[in-house]
Amino acid sequence: MADNRKPDEYTIEMEKLDQNKDFQAPPLPPQPKSSPTSSVANNPVLSVLAYCGSSILMTVMNKYVLSGADFNLNFFLLCVQSLVCIIAIQTCKACGLIAFRDFNLDEARKWFPITLLLIGMIYTGSKALQFLSIPVYTIFKNLTIILIAYGEVLWFGGSVTGLTLFSFGLMVLSSVIAAWADIKHAVESTGDATAKVSTLNAGYIWMLVNCLCTSLYVLGMRKRIKLTNFKDFDTMFYNNLLSIPTLIVLSGLMEDWSPSNVTRNFPPADRNGIMLAMILSGLSSVFISYTSAWCVRVTSSTTYSMVGALNKLPIALSGLIFFDAPVTFPSVSAIFVGFVSGIVYAVARIKQNAKPKVGILPTTNPVSASSQSMRDSLRS
Repeated sequence: MADNRKPDEYTIEMEKLDQNKDFQAPPLPPQPKSSPTSSVANNPVLSVLAYCGSSILMTVMNKYVLSGADFNLNFFLLCVQSLVCIIAIQTCKACGLIAFRDFNLDEARKWFPITLLLIGMIYTGSKALQFLSIPVYTIFKNLTIILIAYGEVLWFGGSVTGLTLFSFGLMVLSSVIAAWADIKHAVESTGDATAKVSTLNAGYIWMLVNCLCTSLYVLGMRKRIKLTNFKDFDTMFYNNLLSIPTLIVLSGLMEDWSPSNVTRNFPPADRNGIMLAMILSGLSSVFISYTSAWCVRVTSSTTYSMVGALNKLPIALSGLIFFDAPVTFPSVSAIFVGFVSGIVYAVARIKQNAKPKVGILPTTNPVSASSQSMRDSLRS
C-alpha cells in the first residue's frame, strides 16, 4: 500500500531538541591501555632476540659440557635434558601457560619410531660437537638442508629451484672451506698434528651421520605427524617423555658408570658448573620452541625464515668468543659463505612459496608416485 504522508511530516523539529537543555551525549567508553606485559608479548624485536639467544644458549651450554677432555656420558646428558624439558613443560601446563594433550598409549606407539630417530640425531650431533668447533659444526649443519630438500622431492613431490640450487652450492663450498681451514690449522699448530687431524676426521664422520639422522627425522616426522595431528608442544612432550626410558637403558648398557669414570666426567672442581650447564641446555630446548612460536606469531613466517638464516652467524661467532676456535681468514670466510648461503636459501624458499598455484583443478591433477606412496602409508 502506498504511503500518502507528506515529506514535511518526516522533518525533525530542531527547536524541540534545543528546548531540552539537559540533553548530553553519552560519554565515550574508556580506551583500554596496553599493559607492559602485552606490549612485551607483541614486541617483534624482543621475540627475534629471544629466539636467537635461546639458540646460542643451547649450543654454548652443550659445547661447554662436551668440551671436557674425558666426557663420555653423552646418553646421560641427553637424558638429563629430556627430564628437565618434561618438568618444565608440565609445570607450565599446570600453571595454565601452555596446553598440550595428555599421554595416550596408542599415540605413543605410533610416535616411538620418530623418537628413536630424534635420539640418533641428538646423540650424533653431540658427538660431532664434541670433536668439532661451534663454527664448523654450524656450517656443516647446513648440509642437512640439502638432504631434506631432495628427500621432499622424492617423498612429497617437492621441487628445487635454480636459486635454491645456488644456495646449496654455497653451502657445500662453505663446508669445504671450513674443513680445509680446520685441517690447515691442525697441521700448522704445535703439538701432535696427526692426533688433531684424526680427531677432526672423527668429527666429520659423526657430522655426516648426524646430517643423515636429522634428515630422516624431519622427513619421517612430517609423514607421521599427519597420523597424530600433533602440535608443537605435543611433539615436544612425546619426544622427551619417550626418550627418557630409552636413554636410561642406553646409558646403562653402553656407558661406563664406574666411580673413576664418573669422577673423570664430573671432576669435583667443575661438577656444579657442568650440572648447571646440563639443566640450562634442557631449558633452552623449551625456550627455542616457545620463542620460535612467539617469533612467528608477532612477525611473519617470512621474517622467521630470515631470522633462522641470520641466526647462524651469531651462533658461529659464539664459538669464536667463548671457546678457542681458530680465528683465521679461511675460518672467517667459511662462516661468511655459510651465512650468505643461509640467506640465499631463505630468499629462495620465500619466492617459491609466494608463487601462485597455477594449473588445472586440483581434483583433476594426476597423482605422482611419491604422493600416492604417502597416501598409502597414511592409510596403513
